[in-house]
Amino acid sequence: MPQSTVHCLAWLVLAAFLAALTAESAAALTLKPWKDELFSYGEIVETADGGALRVVDYQELRDINARDQVPERRVKAAYVSTAVKTLQRTVDTPAGPIDVAVTGKGEGAAFTVIFIHGRGGDRRLGANDWSFGGNFNRLKNLALHNGGVYYAPSVPSFDARGAALVSGLVRRAKAASPNGPVILACASMGSFVCAGVARDPAAVRDLSGMVLMGGAADGAYTQTPAFKARLPIVFTHGDIDSVYQANDQIAVFRRLRKAGVPARFVLFQTGGHGTPVRMTDWRETLNWLFAQ
Repeated sequence: MPQSTVHCLAWLVLAAFLAALTAESAAALTLKPWKDELFSYGEIVETADGGALRVVDYQELRDINARDQVPERRVKAAYVSTAVKTLQRTVDTPAGPIDVAVTGKGEGAAFTVIFIHGRGGDRRLGANDWSFGGNFNRLKNLALHNGGVYYAPSVPSFDARGAALVSGLVRRAKAASPNGPVILACASMGSFVCAGVARDPAAVRDLSGMVLMGGAADGAYTQTPAFKARLPIVFTHGDIDSVYQANDQIAVFRRLRKAGVPARFVLFQTGGHGTPVRMTDWRETLNWLFAQ
């Protein structure tokens, strides 16, 4: 057989092998179901933007009062598994130490999710198994059962200092698990931290996506390294949010879509400011971000 033919066959075999590895890696980043029947989105009452924007039926009497044993304080036990173990520790970052609750693998994680609380919160909010309809407990279980890791840090401020600490945490998480995607999720005023991280080129290189839940609209986002990198974003928002207007965030979402940035928007019909933290479907959200 001619040497050129041998080389060609060798390259074909190598290409097939690499393609198989890529397919296997992609499959590994599809999170297995965990209580999907309780946490998946309900009826989609409207769609727009080619299906990228969905309006989800939300009803306080059903989604809070009927879901919680004590409304807004303790969800019914069916929504929770306390087999997850949370470890509080101080994590050193390039910008300094940050206190964080950690669930899952410390190194070599299949994926990382970092949740940033809003004003008045700390690491305990994102680590609470029983509040917000058990949604953080689901996120911890998704991390634990899929080889991932979940960080819930205490952010001391929502300015450049807080953003620098979170950027450092992103970089540290990526260094600990270089083969796994890192997702940064920010709720309410925590969205100012996401906005700051979006302006840090080093942190953006280590991110695979963002989730903004009831956040403030970033009118200058199109000037950021995150925009230039076409970082995928999922927005979730209550349509009667009185703190940050849904329409302002929808306008940002549509600018990103028009520019070719992968983006999705879930709008909770009659939902308020805290609704996205309670109702965001973490498994669907993460699987979509992993697929981008």
